[in-house]
Amino acid sequence: MRKADLVNAISEKTGIAKVDVLVSLEALFKEIKNTLQSGENVYIRGFGSFVIKRRAKKVGRHIKKGAAIVIPEHYIPSFKPAKVFTDHVKKNVHALPKDESED
Repeated sequence: MRKADLVNAISEKTGIAKVDVLVSLEALFKEIKNTLQSGENVYIRGFGSFVIKRRAKKVGRHIKKGAAIVIPEHYIPSFKPAKVFTDHVKKNVHALPKDESED
């Protein structure tokens, strides 16, 4: 499902105009980004948590040159689904089709 599909589904279920749903969704995404950027985590009960994870400084390799490079300490966003969310998905997900190339 893409963002446009999500906007359409919410609009159909709520009766709110697609433009208004899109504006609300964009505002939600922007607020989550800004909050994480300021170093705070976002907790949505029953859905999950958007958190900032610290990655320590490490030595990596430049593949083409084979040279060692230092990757500085940095922070990345992460999402951890709530237990209620994961339990709901586990119980209700339909069997995914097998990829024929795996056989």
